[in-house]
Amino acid sequence: MVAFTLNGAAVSVADAGAPLLHVLRGELGLSGPRFGCGAEQCGACVVLVDGAPAYACTLPAASIEGRQVTTVEGLGSRDAPHALQRAFLDEQAGQCGFCLSGILVASAALLARNPDPDDAAIRTALDPHLCRCGSHNRIIRAVKRAAAEMRA
Repeated sequence: MVAFTLNGAAVSVADAGAPLLHVLRGELGLSGPRFGCGAEQCGACVVLVDGAPAYACTLPAASIEGRQVTTVEGLGSRDAPHALQRAFLDEQAGQCGFCLSGILVASAALLARNPDPDDAAIRTALDPHLCRCGSHNRIIRAVKRAAAEMRA
């Protein structure tokens, strides 16, 4: 058994040898983190582990014992969305949306350590994330919009 905190709630899972992504999607029923490449190359699976972005596709579940994991589901809710979620909707920053859960949590980590990032800082933080829809400029605008809202 592996015990950890997931989106603010204590959980425990049986399959310590499985990648965290498989545990999140299979055993815990979350659909936000996605399987893209399985090789830390696309960012679709990124979650926060103790506030830092981590690739859930290769991270063994056993390594998160006692740690805090945040997925896109833990950022906000339908009734009370996170500033990033609102900004991404307002800027129409996603098209297919496959990459957005990883981008959103990576953006949340960026804003936690840098509340006023410039374009270069946003691009650097999101560089590991592949978006094939061409929404890059809208994504950057959305992160800057959320940052401004969170500072206000």
